[in-house]
Amino acid sequence: MSTTVNSIEEEKNAMLKALRHSLSHIMAAAVLKMRPDAKIAFGPAVENGFYYDFDFGETPIGEAELKQLDKHMRTIIKARLPFVREEKSCEEAVRYLEDQGEPYKTEYAKELIELGKAVNGTLSFYTIGDFTDMCEGPHLEHTGQVPKACFKLDRISGSYWRGDEKRPMLTRIYGLAFASVKELKEYIEMRKRAKERDHRKLGEELDLFIQDVEVGVGLPLWMPNGTVLRDELEKWAQETEFLGGYQRVTTPSVTRKELYLRSGHVPYYEDSMYPSMPVDENDEYYLRPMCCPHHHKIYASRLRSYRDLPLRLCEYGDVFRYEKHGSLSGLLRVRAMCMNDAHIYCTPEQVESEFRAVINMYMMYYSHLRMGNFRVRLSLHDKNSDKFVDRYDDWEHSENIVRGVLDNLGVEYEEETGEAAFYGPKVDIQVKNLMGREETVSTCQLDFIMPDRFDLTYVDGNGDKKRPYILHRAPLSTHERMISFLIEFYGGAFPTWMAPVQVRLVPVNAAVFDYAQEIELLLHKNFFRVEVDDSNESFNKKIRNAVMRKIPNIWILGEKEKAENNITWRRYAVKEQQTVAGNTALEMLQKMRSERIMDNFGDVELPTI
Repeated sequence: MSTTVNSIEEEKNAMLKALRHSLSHIMAAAVLKMRPDAKIAFGPAVENGFYYDFDFGETPIGEAELKQLDKHMRTIIKARLPFVREEKSCEEAVRYLEDQGEPYKTEYAKELIELGKAVNGTLSFYTIGDFTDMCEGPHLEHTGQVPKACFKLDRISGSYWRGDEKRPMLTRIYGLAFASVKELKEYIEMRKRAKERDHRKLGEELDLFIQDVEVGVGLPLWMPNGTVLRDELEKWAQETEFLGGYQRVTTPSVTRKELYLRSGHVPYYEDSMYPSMPVDENDEYYLRPMCCPHHHKIYASRLRSYRDLPLRLCEYGDVFRYEKHGSLSGLLRVRAMCMNDAHIYCTPEQVESEFRAVINMYMMYYSHLRMGNFRVRLSLHDKNSDKFVDRYDDWEHSENIVRGVLDNLGVEYEEETGEAAFYGPKVDIQVKNLMGREETVSTCQLDFIMPDRFDLTYVDGNGDKKRPYILHRAPLSTHERMISFLIEFYGGAFPTWMAPVQVRLVPVNAAVFDYAQEIELLLHKNFFRVEVDDSNESFNKKIRNAVMRKIPNIWILGEKEKAENNITWRRYAVKEQQTVAGNTALEMLQKMRSERIMDNFGDVELPTI
């Protein structure tokens, strides 16, 4: 991409950020017109618009008041009020905010001063009309520069001050904002489609999973239909890993604190772990947030030779992470999950080939599942951050190894500093959901720290003890996160090999119920998930019900089909149906399952036998 194109894009993004940030101030000014006693907190520009947090005391603002708030905002915009910047000394800034009765802004100002972030000993403020806010900008020149109909007040939610559940609950008002009314309308339409495919909505409609307050937030309960999805993904992984030379292990979901002190998870990761459980007087246990230390212990249980390497240990292991309440979201972010985890122990000479094999495995999975909307991120350490182990030469060496593998494979990637694991660089698979929001789904990490911490060694060809490298990999992520993406990408319509119900038999009338039961028994004996609709509904209603449940294969059975031992095959989202001999239909189903054909896409034909 040329420098000119880059510059134009950067300028456009800067203008959009200024627009959204200006709208957050305009909204705050309008809110204070309606509620003069409200206290303001943070009001940034965000990916699709802006928000502002307020403390309304005992009477929070409600959705019904958004229309009135919108009118106040448009009055301010019409007035073409200038955004006036002023610098105040640190002492003056704190005194001003205290005099204004703004406790949240005062706290933040003191924090900026303490951290040395006051530029030239001052803090900046912006004023529009009679509203003044501590802010670094940027903003538009005046409120009249807000394009007509480019924004829309969106929704209201609760938000803890500083994201801390122990701090006051504030009211957050969100707004959408784009450079033009056309882009705003396109976004709203895209969001409408995304809501229809929301995995939480479809999860309930298709009986995939539930959440129960008595069980606890972030702890999903998998229904029989959802458990099928988990089982099929795990079965696929087991076969792939077996062919890739992996060995399966099983380890406990709880362990003593000493293990996580040794691994570094307690000092580096404890905020994301469940609290420790005192067991004996001097003994504490943790629910594990990952399987790594357990696998390291298996490696260390016996003397290893270079002939034993690479050693690939894999496990579908339950792990537990105490995510903050506000970050929990359906299956996407949970507190209990099952991870497609594995660790590869190898010599320095084997690192590149093993990393290449893992990346190829990732590409195979994502290509087969047709999850094409993803990018590869090379996550590097930040030498200025204390988040990372202080071994500069090892960081440089390991990062160059990973960078070289990606280059040699021809994989396009972007580098991001500060996103590495604390023990080594990693490759992240970043997937965009239907709203364009990016999430990390899978990672592959190169670890040069844990071999030292766990005293992991192997004996090389000269009889000397050496440290192995470790590759951490989880191509199918957790069941929870991967399935949340698949539900939304597929709209709940899964391919035959994954579908909770693979075939629904629809007898035209009672005279062919016996034929339907005969086929049901045949499919069941061949380990297919099959249902017979023997309800009293009309034929058209039976078909509609099967389509609504997104069942991939509907086999229609009438008297002609019974007489000729055939079935009439109707596929989900495919208009044409065809008549197939019963035995041939079974063979076609078996092929769809064994080859894991992605027949939930309209461009895939039924297999020929």
